[in-house]
Amino acid sequence: MEKNQRFTITSALPYTNGPIHIGHLAGAYLPADIYARYKRLCENDVAFICGSDEHGVAISIKAKQEGTSVKSIIDKYHNLIKDTFDEFGISFDNYSRTSNAIHHETSKQFFRKLDQDSCFEIKTTQQLYDENENQFLADRYVVGECPKCGHKHAYGDQCENCGASLSPNDLINPKSRLSGSKPILKETKHWYLPLGNYEDFLNKWIIEGKKGKWKPNVYGQVKSWIDQGLESRAISRDLDWGIPIPRDDAKGKVMYVWFDAPIGYISSTKEWAKRESKNWEDYWKKSDTKLIHFIGKDNIVFHCIIFPSILEAHGEFILPENVPANEFLNLEGRKISTSNNWAIWLHEYLDDFKNMQDSLRYTLTVNSPESKDNDFTWKDFQSRNNNELVAILGNYINRVFILTEKYFNNVVPKYEVIDSNQIIKIYDYVSLISSSLDRFKFRDAVNHLIDLARTGNKYLADKEPWKLYKENNIKEVEQILYISLETCALISILSEPFIPNSAKKIRDILDINLVNWTRLKSANQIIQPGHKIKKSDLIFRKIEDDEIENQLRKLNANIKS
Repeated sequence: MEKNQRFTITSALPYTNGPIHIGHLAGAYLPADIYARYKRLCENDVAFICGSDEHGVAISIKAKQEGTSVKSIIDKYHNLIKDTFDEFGISFDNYSRTSNAIHHETSKQFFRKLDQDSCFEIKTTQQLYDENENQFLADRYVVGECPKCGHKHAYGDQCENCGASLSPNDLINPKSRLSGSKPILKETKHWYLPLGNYEDFLNKWIIEGKKGKWKPNVYGQVKSWIDQGLESRAISRDLDWGIPIPRDDAKGKVMYVWFDAPIGYISSTKEWAKRESKNWEDYWKKSDTKLIHFIGKDNIVFHCIIFPSILEAHGEFILPENVPANEFLNLEGRKISTSNNWAIWLHEYLDDFKNMQDSLRYTLTVNSPESKDNDFTWKDFQSRNNNELVAILGNYINRVFILTEKYFNNVVPKYEVIDSNQIIKIYDYVSLISSSLDRFKFRDAVNHLIDLARTGNKYLADKEPWKLYKENNIKEVEQILYISLETCALISILSEPFIPNSAKKIRDILDINLVNWTRLKSANQIIQPGHKIKKSDLIFRKIEDDEIENQLRKLNANIKS
């Protein structure tokens, strides 16, 4: 549990070509939010940064599909995504967009610095060209067979089936996504980042420096990439949408989205710092700042190889302390597919399950794909909510509040003797949860939280204060209920990163404020004898079978074959 440390925490910039689904949430946004909330509670200086990625081929394709302008598309989906994150409770310090002027200028500054330092290669190569559309085909404009796994619908930059990183020329039987025709090869000039020049740096920084410190799935993928040998990567594209390459001899060329998108973290930080009267450079250039990238596994190569190489080439920026990438979340035993509409869209969930953000937060956390792909099912969601949130956590809190109202008229009882062993036992969970979160073990952390409620329940069951009250053993009842209320207070604080709405509900009933974790000590308890609490209310609600059946019907009805 660190204190007074500076953190720059980022979540992958979502493309504004569609809404957010639960796979996105589980991969890059919910873990980052939990971590950012936790670090703030430990009295750290946190900048939690994100924004919409509004350039690239995917945006242009979406505009063509919907028969509208690119501007209409990015405005539509930026607003939807931002509003959805806000309603769900992702606590970004700044959510920007890469179409903003500050981002364009920041990206151009990066390009100019690397260009001046002769970091780029300029090559004339043959690229795929659609004669029907009179347009060069950037990676996402091309589909074909993956040379690695044989998947028939691989894109020109990546196979979503096996995860292989590709170039358009790698595809077998490529076709243009614009016209469906077979493209030809045509000469064009582009700027390349020679990644091979950074292999020694990457070997020293990651392969030697991060062994045993980064998640095995991240470290293994990066090592595999480096071991294969790194090739030069084009950072420009022949497109009419994007940030123009700031050179006189680069007309019609824009920055490749994966050059400008990570720079979006920096421009978003600048935007936030200006608004908050802070110095943005503290969060990107000071060696005592810890930079943490939260991403899905499909973005590992960009955040662990390409972007760090760009930062290293620039020379003024810190490198990521950690990149705790998650694997993929599947849905009902199948891979989430936006093109087939096999997904649970977050904005639709928020409409269907009003004020139940925490039920989804909890289920996605306890089922997080931290080291391997995992599966979300509606039945498991129902079971987690009903059997864990309602029956364990909620039931415990409710029992304590009802007993306090019944025996002490909602006044925290005084005690003559305290059960110090039980106090120590519940406060052990502070370090257990903190240790898990510091190691990005979010599943372990939230399971410890539920275990704390189990510990409280067992204490009540063992002590049986209702029997003692009938026997007129009031002093012992006072002690038991005080400790139980203290446990509830502790839960209301330790649950804040995971289920913030429910945590606040509990604190509101207890009529206490949020306490920083660094101040949580068994010798300095949260709730005081004589304190009046408010009338209780249920913290969670049960999810009925018909609600789940409706979701399953909706999912299967909407799928595209």
